[in-house]
Amino acid sequence: MQALLSFEQAPPIAAPFRFFLTAPLFAILAGTLLLWSGPELLASRWTPSALALTHLITVGFMLQVMLGAMIQILPVVAGANMARPLLLSSLVHAAIVPGALLLTAGLLTSQPFVLRLAVLLLGIGIALFLGAAGHALVGVRSTNPTIQGLKLALIGLAVTAGLGMLLAVARDGSSGLPVLQLTAIHLGWGLVGWGGILLAAVALVVVPMFQITPPFPGWFAHGFSWSVLAVLSSWSIVVGAGWQRSSAVLAAAVVLTVAVFAALTLQVQRRSKRARFDASQYYWRLAMLCLLAACALWFAADSLPALAQRQEWPLLCGVLALLGGFMSVMVGMLYKIVPFLVWLHLQNLGDGRVAAPSMNKVIAARQIDRQLYAHVASLVLLLAAVIWPEWFTYPAGIALVLANVWLLYNLLTAVAFYRYQRLKMVAPTSAIPPAQGTC
Repeated sequence: MQALLSFEQAPPIAAPFRFFLTAPLFAILAGTLLLWSGPELLASRWTPSALALTHLITVGFMLQVMLGAMIQILPVVAGANMARPLLLSSLVHAAIVPGALLLTAGLLTSQPFVLRLAVLLLGIGIALFLGAAGHALVGVRSTNPTIQGLKLALIGLAVTAGLGMLLAVARDGSSGLPVLQLTAIHLGWGLVGWGGILLAAVALVVVPMFQITPPFPGWFAHGFSWSVLAVLSSWSIVVGAGWQRSSAVLAAAVVLTVAVFAALTLQVQRRSKRARFDASQYYWRLAMLCLLAACALWFAADSLPALAQRQEWPLLCGVLALLGGFMSVMVGMLYKIVPFLVWLHLQNLGDGRVAAPSMNKVIAARQIDRQLYAHVASLVLLLAAVIWPEWFTYPAGIALVLANVWLLYNLLTAVAFYRYQRLKMVAPTSAIPPAQGTC
């Protein structure tokens, strides 16, 4: 696995870290919105508050983590060096953050001007990233399935962003566009075409590397990304054409691919050579179980008309997929990627003269474990709030805020550790007086 990676090509640590540190702030805002809106937020998936909370998680939390990870992964895994990564990350971050905040405000207030301004900023940020990433990947051969998956995930991001911007502009209903169909396609591409393909591509590297497991089977590694893209594209076409029977079959195929990925990841995890699981592995296991539960719920609603008519099932499916699935796995990856990057950059700074502290010292294991418990509590309470909103909405909001305040604290601890160790390494060198010239 290490032979596939080029650690010397890693971008400056500030490039991905600015995204990683911003992500928990959006999740904290999501919990605050839940407390502010109360049980009315969970009355339907279409309430302005529910739409705003969804995008705080997807555009706020998930997109931040995914862009930060891509900026780190592309040069290391694919050898795709983006020009001036620190400047690029600064510009993308400066556009994405206010864009996500304005999108949330626009969805809450239904103000067209706010939504258009959000579209402009998000469009600029995503276009900058796609342009830089696409330019870096030109000429890079798909020598392994991860590189192939990263390339296809960028297509998923472009389609997701384009559809989202179109929907935001057409929200006032004056465009005459088929909003419901476009919303379904936007959701499918966002969760599976962008999030699912990227997650699978990264899993091919990080699961064996950090969890000491065998590699994923070759048939899955080489076929998953292309299969998802082909089925998702076909489904989008038939949904747009209004062919309901064909769209139902292809939608089931899309959901089934997600279920296969989740089940296979659990199977690979079971063969880990670690004596005991750490919090990151439990996060992965929780995420895959939640994705399987979301897929099972989708199939149940598709088969049982009585369930399909209930308002709760789309919300339950969304909580399981977003908070339980994608958010869990991203937090679990942060607890591996952030300490690893701290160790890597300190090791490079030491240049063989000074050994960097081990990864386990960057963030205390007990703090990670406690944050995991808080995250699980927020997930359970939010699922309960969907069914009994009057009882559990406020506890769920408090738990979501606390879990992500804790996550932010842990990440800031890693930053403080890096700065302290960096000063310790640099100080002895800078204290040496310069050599005096001789006559």
